Amino acid sequence: MNLPKIHTVCATKNHQLLVEFENHEKRQYDVKPLLNNEMFADLKNVAFFKSVKVEQRGYAVSWNDGIDIMVKITF
Repeated sequence: MNLPKIHTVCATKNHQLLVEFENHEKRQYDVKPLLNNEMFADLKNVAFFKSVKVEQRGYAVSWNDGIDIMVKITF
């Protein structure tokens, strides 16, 4: 099965991500559960959280070289 690539990502309030895939499906992802993990601690900074971008290959979102999250549509 081919997973659709991420077309856009937008940080919204309450550490949520709105992800639109290339098939035009949109999904909301709650990042708050990750904030307790030291690896994701920088995401608590709202300005930094808003700097999210789609990874070059389109299968993940990232903030810098050390913080990325793979997101997918679940059926």
